[in-house]
Amino acid sequence: MDNLTLINVRSPGYQGLQQITVEQGIITTIAPMTDCDRSDSSMPILDLAGDWISLGGIDLQINGALGLPFPELHPDNCNQLSTIGEYLWQQGIDAYLPTLVTTSIDNIQRSLSLLQTPESQIANPKSKIPNRQSQILGVHLEGPFLNPQKRGAHPQAHLLPLTLDHIQRVLGDYASRVKIMTLAPELDETGKVIPYLQSLGITVSLGHSQATATQAQRAFDQGASMVTHAFNAMPPLHHREPGLLGAAIVHPQVHCGFIADGQHVSPIMIDLFLRASHYQKGAFLVSDALSPLGLPDGIYPWDTRQIEVKHGTARLPDGTLSGTTLPLLTGVQNLVNWGICDIESAIALATTAPRQAIGIPTELLQQPANLLRWHWDGRALSWTRLG
Repeated sequence: MDNLTLINVRSPGYQGLQQITVEQGIITTIAPMTDCDRSDSSMPILDLAGDWISLGGIDLQINGALGLPFPELHPDNCNQLSTIGEYLWQQGIDAYLPTLVTTSIDNIQRSLSLLQTPESQIANPKSKIPNRQSQILGVHLEGPFLNPQKRGAHPQAHLLPLTLDHIQRVLGDYASRVKIMTLAPELDETGKVIPYLQSLGITVSLGHSQATATQAQRAFDQGASMVTHAFNAMPPLHHREPGLLGAAIVHPQVHCGFIADGQHVSPIMIDLFLRASHYQKGAFLVSDALSPLGLPDGIYPWDTRQIEVKHGTARLPDGTLSGTTLPLLTGVQNLVNWGICDIESAIALATTAPRQAIGIPTELLQQPANLLRWHWDGRALSWTRLG
C-alpha cells in the first residue's frame, strides 16, 4: 500500500470518523472527515464505511510456533524463524518477542546466540516490514529466576537463585538481545537485581511469584514495570492480601499482560481486572502461545515432557496449564464476543498497549502503513490485512 487515501475510518485513540493519507507506504496525515476536502485528491480513495484501522499486533509472550519451541533453537532449525515470521504476519502480528521458558543455561544461551544472527532479523520497530514477516524485537526470558512454589509448567531442575552472579551467567554476552525478563522479586535478598537489569535496558516483569503487595511495591520502586500473565502463577486477589497483582493494578506505571482464552482466567475476572486497570492504560494482551501454534489440537513434545492441546489450550498430563495455541488476535475477538470490551479498547489491548509497555511508538502518524482492518457485522469481529 504505497499511495492511498482511506476515508470514513475509525481508529483507537481518535474520536469519530477519520481520513488517513498514506504516501510511499507511510501514514502522513490523519484528520477528522469533517475537516477534509477531497475534491483535489489525486490519490486512489478507499471508503472503509466505518470499519476500524489499527497497527498490527505485538505479542510480548510467545513460546514458539509451527512445532518449534524457541528454547530448542539449533543451527539446523533456526531457518524456521523466517517461516514463523511469515505465519505470524498472516495472523496479524507485526512484531513479537520470542519467549524462552526455564531451561538450562546452555539452551538459553544457544537460543539467544541464534536469535542474534542476521537470519533472525532483529528489527527497528519503525522500519518497513520486508517480505511480509513479523519481526523480532528482542527476547523475553521467562525464567529461570522463578519461585518454585509458583513455577507452573516450568521444570524445577533448571530454576536458579536470583543473584547478580546467576543473572550474569544466564545473560552471558547476550544481554543486549533480552527485552523482558520475568522473575520472582521475593527471591532477591539484596535489592540489586532489578536496578542492574534496568541499567542494561531490560524491562523487568514480575511473575511466577509468591510476592506480597509490599514486596511487589518494593520491586516497582526499584524499576520493575510489568506483570507476566496476570492471575496465573501468582497469589490470587484477596480482600486482605492483595498480593503482587493487587499492587500492580493500582500502580499507574505498571503494565499487566493477560491471556484471554477463557481458560487461564475467567472472563468475569478479566472484566473486573480490565475495569480496575483502566483497560489499555494498564493492561495488554499476550498469546502465551506454545510451539503447536498453527498446528491442530493433539499431543506434542514439550522439553522432556508432553502437552495435550484441546480447543487451543495446552496442559501437562497432570492438568497444569502450560499455555495456548491461539493467535494473539483471537483474544481481541474473545473480549468483544464476551461483551467485556468495546471494539476500540479490545483492539488497543493487542496493538497499542503492548507497544506502550515496551516503549515503542504507538501513534499511527509517520508509521509504515502495515495496517489491519477490523469489521463488526453485528455478531462477530473479524479482521484482514489491508493491502
